[in-house]
This record gives sequence, C-alpha cells and structure tokens, in this order.
Amino acid sequence: MRRTHWAWGFAAAALAWPLQAQDAGRGLAVLPFENTGSYGQDKEVSDALQLGIPAMLASALAAHPGLRVADPARVRRELETQHLGPDGRIDAATAGQVGKAVGARYSVTGSFADFYGKFRINARVVDAQTGEILKVVSNDDPTLQDRAQLAAILQLVGERVIAAVGLPPYPAETAARGRALPAEALTDYSRGLMFENRGDKAKAADSYQRALSAYPDYPDAREGLQRVR
Repeated sequence: MRRTHWAWGFAAAALAWPLQAQDAGRGLAVLPFENTGSYGQDKEVSDALQLGIPAMLASALAAHPGLRVADPARVRRELETQHLGPDGRIDAATAGQVGKAVGARYSVTGSFADFYGKFRINARVVDAQTGEILKVVSNDDPTLQDRAQLAAILQLVGERVIAAVGLPPYPAETAARGRALPAEALTDYSRGLMFENRGDKAKAADSYQRALSAYPDYPDAREGLQRVR
C-alpha cells in the first residue's frame, strides 16, 4: 500500500540539539520525510522510520563542523503553522517558508521507500530564500540500496546535501563513524522515537536499549534512554 502521510511528532524534539555559533548563512532545517511505499517489512518498522529518517539525517548533518542545523523542535512548531493538505505533503515553497522562519538558509525534505529490502532516500535541498529546489540527492548507486546499508545510505545522502549547499566534505573520521552504525541499531532507535512519541516509555526504553546493545557507542540512543527512564 502506498503511504503518503508523514509523521513528525516527538522526533523533532527528541534530539538534544547543540546550537552552535556557526555561520548563519550555512543554517539548514530538516523537515519530515514522506514514506512513499514500503513493502516486505513490518509496518511498525515503516512507521518508525518516518520518525527516524529525518531525525537520523539531521543528526548526521549536525556532525559537519561548518553547518548549523536548526533546532528540530522549532522547525516542528513552525511547520504546525502551515496549512498542509490532508496528505501532509511538503512542497518546496512550504519547505522554504519554514526554513526562512527558523533562520535557516536551506531546508531539506524528501521521501523514502523500501521495496523488499531495496531502500531509497530522496532528499530535496531547498533554497529557503526563494523556495526553489537547488538539488535532489539520493542513494542512486545500485550497490548502495540494501536496507542493511542504512547507515551508509544516510551518510551518503548527508554528504550530498553538504555538497549541494557548497560546503567541503565531512572530515574522514566523521564520515567513517557515520557509516559504522548497524541497521538494526538505527531501526531500534527509530522504534524508540516512535514509542516515545506515543507516550509508551517502557517500549521506548526497551527499543533504545536494543539499539545500544547492537551498537554501544550510539549517543542518540543513549540520550533517548535517559529521557524515558
């Protein structure tokens, strides 16, 4: 079944977001990503990734030393003022308006799809001043479309967003760390966000703990576990 709605909820506020005194001209706002069709996996996972994909991409982008990622809670509040249609789709003009309102130079939104393990993310990089799409980036390399490669997919999309806004590449060490996360840790982290958003702290804690068991050095999962305990 094709899914056209997005979920945002607590995921935007879930990250402990460091607001760094960086170049305001490189500010970027990450908006929700739409699930355009996921098959061959548990619906719970697809629902969780609607929260996880934007949160994890925002976290990856925030690791770049030259980029200031807008506070997700502020982005969420601004997005709630927009009059979106029943399907909740975010067009380039809306993405630009939200980015501009939160003081970002660029906005990123997009979609993801999972067809029996073939995973694609498409991210639209929008000029917040004009509302125009600067570039659409994706993991279009067929050798990097396996769901098991989710961390590397997110890192690649993040690197292409970074290039689209005119910044130099991530430091090699940062990029390597981003690719190291196992897919099961990312999926369980996303489940944690979903259950936390629903107010089920027990299930959220269990999911964050599983993410940490899969990858003990996962700061976002550790912070999530601390929030719900």
